[in-house]
Amino acid sequence: MTIEIKAPTFPESVADGTIASWYKEVGETVLRDELIVDIETDKVVLEVVAPADGVITSIVKVAGDTVLSDELIAVFTAGAAGSEAPASAAAPVETGAVAAELKLSPAARKMISDNNLDGGAIAASGKGGLVTKEDVVSHMAKPTVASAPVVAAAAPAAVAVAALPAGERIEKRVPMTRMRKRIAERLLGATQETAMLTTFNEVNMEPVMTLRKQYKDLFEKTHDGIRLGFMGFVVKAVCEALKRFPAVNASIDGDDIVYHGYEDIGVAVSSDKGLVVPMLRDADNMSLATVEDTIRDYGKRARDGKLTIDEMQGGTFTITNGGVFGSLLSTPILNPPQAAILGMHKIQERPMAVNGQVVILPMMYLALSYDHRLIDGKEAVQFLVTVKDLLEDPARILLEV
Repeated sequence: MTIEIKAPTFPESVADGTIASWYKEVGETVLRDELIVDIETDKVVLEVVAPADGVITSIVKVAGDTVLSDELIAVFTAGAAGSEAPASAAAPVETGAVAAELKLSPAARKMISDNNLDGGAIAASGKGGLVTKEDVVSHMAKPTVASAPVVAAAAPAAVAVAALPAGERIEKRVPMTRMRKRIAERLLGATQETAMLTTFNEVNMEPVMTLRKQYKDLFEKTHDGIRLGFMGFVVKAVCEALKRFPAVNASIDGDDIVYHGYEDIGVAVSSDKGLVVPMLRDADNMSLATVEDTIRDYGKRARDGKLTIDEMQGGTFTITNGGVFGSLLSTPILNPPQAAILGMHKIQERPMAVNGQVVILPMMYLALSYDHRLIDGKEAVQFLVTVKDLLEDPARILLEV
């Protein structure tokens, strides 16, 4: 039975996608639900799996091609038997080509090509398994020494190590991924199309750390292994502050200001393919345990490329935490059309003046970047001070005071 394999149905916010890579070739046996191709959009990488056991009959869209929603990308024959390795004869050449592309310096690659050598047989001495020109010269000298001992005396002259450069200046050019290009466009647009300004404050994290230390074991036991972190407190503090300063939770749409009566908090998550911002829908209605569990789940699935487009759409406010990488202070860039973003940073002990005495406290800088077209400086500062006050006295979050 012949089956048409089509691109997934993209949401309205995604116009098209790009074929990232095929994992199966024409004529190769494929098992049901086995991954056959990745399609990269502006936001996520979508996986297309085999509809049944069978063989890919033909590939309509190759890597790099643009595809629309529900567009035909391949033809599949269910129940057919194919080869396990359709290009077995060419496999050594392909492997060698890949190795040459990734593991050989330019000078070494030219020598291997000119002398028709097997790059895989050359011992690498360069950094990260790189085969250098010296490695190729040494490899070429070995058979000569073995077959004709008389030539051995001339070997040092042939090697001419002293004449070679101390090291290769390696460069590698790769095309920017669709997701990375979209991230670049959005960040550049945010700096060019908004009146972005950043205000700073610092918060004493000792009350939150004390509360966390006191209840973390009981919290984890009560909530089936969910660990109590800092993000839950920050999210709840932000939600309360957004209620008091609705302009910070608003956005600009043309000549209109859109005020949101809910708090959809985006949490910036780092992945190998770039920074993504999944949403905590109605974060104000979430418990601390639900916030912590959802954020950890987002982080894991972001690294595995499993986030869905729906999970990254919308949002009224964003939180980014550079502190997990050691950042002490930064100015986060807005995530349009949102009007503000909060940056968290590394918690670091510093001497602070408390009641006329110097006390060592765990302090964290907070940075609020905001669109000055919509949010006045007074509102931005008061919002940040509110977040600070709520974190320094976590009971106020529960009491909403």
